[in-house]
Order: sequence, then C-alpha cells, then structure tokens
Amino acid sequence: MPISRIAVGNPAEASQPDALKAALAEFISVLIFVFAGEGAGMAFNKLTDNGSTTPAGLVSASIAHAFALFVAVAVGANISGGHVNPAVTFGAFVGGNITLIRGVLYWIAQLLGSVVACLLLKFATGGLETSAFSLSTGVGVWNAVVFEIVMTFGLVYTVYATAVDPKKGNIGIIAPIAIGFIVGANILAGGAFDGASMNPAVSFGPAVVSWTWDNHWVYWVGPLIGAGIAGLVYETIFIGPTTHEQIPTTDY
Repeated sequence: MPISRIAVGNPAEASQPDALKAALAEFISVLIFVFAGEGAGMAFNKLTDNGSTTPAGLVSASIAHAFALFVAVAVGANISGGHVNPAVTFGAFVGGNITLIRGVLYWIAQLLGSVVACLLLKFATGGLETSAFSLSTGVGVWNAVVFEIVMTFGLVYTVYATAVDPKKGNIGIIAPIAIGFIVGANILAGGAFDGASMNPAVSFGPAVVSWTWDNHWVYWVGPLIGAGIAGLVYETIFIGPTTHEQIPTTDY
C-alpha cells in the first residue's frame, strides 16, 4: 500500500546538495512555465484589447501552456523529476515516491518560481496586470473545485503512467509531451469555467503580484485532492508493492 511507503525523511535532507539542486531545478522550470504561460495571456490581451476570454484566447492559452510545460518538465526531469507543480509533488508524496522534507523544499521552490516569473512579467511589460485566476459568471466554488479535482487527476495520472511507473519502458520518452498535452486539453475543457489551473503554483504567483485572493483556496483544494486520488489509485492498483520489490525505482 502507498500509505506504508510514505516517508517524512531526514531534516538533513533539506541541506543535501542533490536536494538543493533539485529544488533549484524546480524553481527554474516553474519560472519558465509561468513566464511563458502567463506571458502568452498578457500578450494576447495586449494584441486583442483584452480578448483573452474569447475562444481564440482559450486556444492560445492551451497551446502556450502545453508547449511551455513540455519544455519545463523536460529540462527538469533528470534533476528533480520535473514536477513543475505542487500538486504533482503531493501526488508523488502520497504514492510514496518522494519524502515530505524534499516535497516541502520543492513546494517552496515552485511557489517562488511562479512569483518571480510574474514579477518579471510585470516589470518587462511596463506594469501590465498579471491576472489572477477567477471563476466565470455562473460557476460556483464547488463547481470549480470539481473541475480542478478531475483535471488534476488526469494530469497526475498521466505523470504516473508515463514518468513514475517502473514498468513504463520506452513510453517514458514521451512523458514531457504527454504531460503538456493533457494540460493543454484540460485548459480547452475547463478554461472557460475557472481558468483550469491544475497547479497551485501557477495560481499563486499571479495572486501574489496582483494581490487578488478571491476564491484562491479553490486552486489549492481541488488540485491537491485530484493529485492525491490519482497517486493512490495508480500506486495501489497499477504499481503495487510487488512491482516495487521486483523493479528498482528512482526518486521521481
């Protein structure tokens, strides 16, 4: 059972060179991802006079986030596992694939990466707003929570299937693009309703820089629940203790 493999870790782990390098890789990957994803939305707004909520704006956001996440995961994969998302880190923790100590280190790095990306965007664009995630008209908070749970479940399930599963074989090669594709597809599905975050760090940076916290909890609760369920389901049903005993695994 995954619950038996959950580990707190040693506090000394937080100061180990490999853990610090992994945290730095997460910081850089999130910075790359948020700068490109949020920046694409700001550029679309500038070119279309605030038209990012149009169908064309939704497609633009989907493509930008899919491409940027593909790159962000790929460049971090060999160093930190390329989580680029506190929800992915939580899903890995629930499945027993990362310690709590290292997970907290990743979270700090991911959140800082998002904030720095948004600060850079605000400066580089001459003070344009980094819009925080918000609910569309007619969408309640619990509607949005369900959206975020389901979309993040799909994302973390994809991460497990293509990157974590010891039996993945050659499919691991396509992990970054598969992860980028599911995020892009989910943005097309949920973007018009709640912005389709699936990533607390992506929501956190714009919220801090714009200081807008309306319904911000939705973008933590939904993704973390979805990620936790995905980690438990995949680890329990499709990986299981037998696989871990037979095939050596690497820290994701």
